[in-house]
Amino acid sequence: MIRPLRRVTAVCVLAAATLTACGTASRPSGPSAPQQAAHPAPSVAVSRPPTLAPGPAGLTPVFEHGPRAGREKTVALTFDADMTADQGPRAARGERFDNPGLIAALRALKVPATVFMTGRWAEEYPVQARSIGRDPLFEIANHSYSHYAFTGDCYGLPTVSAERMRADVERAYAAFRRAGVRDAMPYFRFPGGCYDRQALKALSGTGVTAVQWDVVSGDAFATDADAVSRQVLDGVRPGSVVVLHCTRSAAPTTERVVRTVVPELRARGYRFVKVSELIGATGARR
Repeated sequence: MIRPLRRVTAVCVLAAATLTACGTASRPSGPSAPQQAAHPAPSVAVSRPPTLAPGPAGLTPVFEHGPRAGREKTVALTFDADMTADQGPRAARGERFDNPGLIAALRALKVPATVFMTGRWAEEYPVQARSIGRDPLFEIANHSYSHYAFTGDCYGLPTVSAERMRADVERAYAAFRRAGVRDAMPYFRFPGGCYDRQALKALSGTGVTAVQWDVVSGDAFATDADAVSRQVLDGVRPGSVVVLHCTRSAAPTTERVVRTVVPELRARGYRFVKVSELIGATGARR
């Protein structure tokens, strides 16, 4: 969950306690291979998702927002699918860490979005993870396996040791693959938004770009959808990355917020994009 702004070893971060995630639908699989043509088809280059170049000393790069100037105004809505490693018993008792209604709303409104998913969530909801991951409207990115913090003193979250940070990220990607998510993006969001130099160094060999945000929606634990909507609308600027959540139990207003802010931002001239498009627009390395 996102809480008030704070700093961790001189790095400005935002909090996110234990949260939750998303919805449904599928993309048809590719057709069977055609018969061999008389002449070989030309090779087609497969483009890789854009990433930022490493920071100083090869540290994992950090992305917070896209270009502020340009011919059009773009904004990325992102949704954290936070489920911690130890929340299985709560799910077994009926607590819902998904929000199919929110995903249905995004589909109905035709809003591209990036879902930062924990590996534990993908294990709990593999059908939904696969559905989201195969829908071209969305992209799935990494939010760790366990949703344990990558720094100490991160809003009460349990911590993962420096030696296990890379393994935790890789374990999440493995969980996505088991769920049937074929093309998870090389983007990572730190649990709680908490990171420091040690965390950036630990992930430097993974090839991920760390993705933060510049607009906090305040939807976590909120009960006033109008207040959350105002906070989003007041904060969005061209190139903004908005952090929201998709859980029925801990962020119950988010679907209503989306249904309010999307038409308003479109009326203001904004176009909704995925994080990958914002990163690509910065002149990122491909």
